[in-house]
Amino acid sequence: MMDITQLLIICFAALGIGMIALYFYKLSKPIKPYYHHVASNWQVQNADNINPTEHAVFLIGDTGAPAVDRPDEVLELLKLRLHEAGENSTVIFLGDIVYPVGLPDEGHKYFALAHLRLKVQLDMLDGYRGNIYFLSGNHDWNKTREEGFDSVIRQQKFIEGYLDRDNVYLPPNGCPGPIDISLTPDLTLIIINTTWWVHRGYKPIGPEFGCVRSEQEFFEQFTAILEENKEKDVIVAAHHPLYSKAFHGGKFNLKTHLFPLTFLHDRLYLPLPGVGSLYPVYRKFFGAVEDMSHPVYKRMRKKMVAAIANHPNLIWAAGHDHNLQYIHKNDQHHIVSGAGSKAAYVRSGGSAIFTHAHKGFFKLEYKHNSAVWLQAWEPRAGNAEGELSFSRKIF
Repeated sequence: MMDITQLLIICFAALGIGMIALYFYKLSKPIKPYYHHVASNWQVQNADNINPTEHAVFLIGDTGAPAVDRPDEVLELLKLRLHEAGENSTVIFLGDIVYPVGLPDEGHKYFALAHLRLKVQLDMLDGYRGNIYFLSGNHDWNKTREEGFDSVIRQQKFIEGYLDRDNVYLPPNGCPGPIDISLTPDLTLIIINTTWWVHRGYKPIGPEFGCVRSEQEFFEQFTAILEENKEKDVIVAAHHPLYSKAFHGGKFNLKTHLFPLTFLHDRLYLPLPGVGSLYPVYRKFFGAVEDMSHPVYKRMRKKMVAAIANHPNLIWAAGHDHNLQYIHKNDQHHIVSGAGSKAAYVRSGGSAIFTHAHKGFFKLEYKHNSAVWLQAWEPRAGNAEGELSFSRKIF
């Protein structure tokens, strides 16, 4: 039987291993953005970005945990850029608008915090004259659990009422979409509700909700819209990415293996070497419903990839993973802009042109000469102007 001395030795040994592991993790933690070799001189290339912008589109996701006791650095930077862009611009909030469970009813323990987090974001838009669109994410649907539909309807009513604007929270009524919007004569925005596809609780379907009747009808409409706009620039806005070099795409760092409890809370640095690897292995190969490895997500992703396959002029813009990613794959452009209020590990290499585990957002500039430029903006302490961390002509 183990005595007190042996137990203390084991505890101190585990603590020592944990401290050593934490030290090496801090050393290995990536703090710089990744640039593919084709974008290694992006600052030089950016000098060519001189033509006037016809329309700007701002992409920001996972804004659900903004600072509420001080000005939020990301929202303040976004506000600055939005007001610079003016009425010829659009901002798209790519889901997970309120952590942790969307907007619950008034009796819920998270209601006051959720209400405040939502108001902080909406107040930032005061005076902005461009287009505003909000999408729902899995957290807005009560983390894809029961009562998620009710949470989404509450969010829709609150956001549109607070802003005094209709058709801001899209697709409406929790429907899957698709919704197509002409931003300019040459630019079409398609909004789809990917969370509807992976939601485990009740979800609307059929004309009584204003929704399509079936998945088949959704894809018939989606492919028809894509075909109608095949000569135009197209942005598909969704919460879930089709490609990701981060957590939901099955990519993990040393921290997740050594300190798996940090997934629950950033400060839970309890070392669990060996045993801790079971969690990322499970998420990589089996997955929760919000992971690409889960059969439900995998099925939805496969259908979406097939639907957009023959449209090289397309940009798929999503959030979900808490970082900034630009991936160029199969002649299509995939943007992950889920760093609105959190930043988490993202892997480099492969088809990624740019990645960074940092808070911020992306901006698309559609030029009068038909060129399209992609920019990544990140807040910097002591610099209200923020920092341009990436720029590239993608069309």
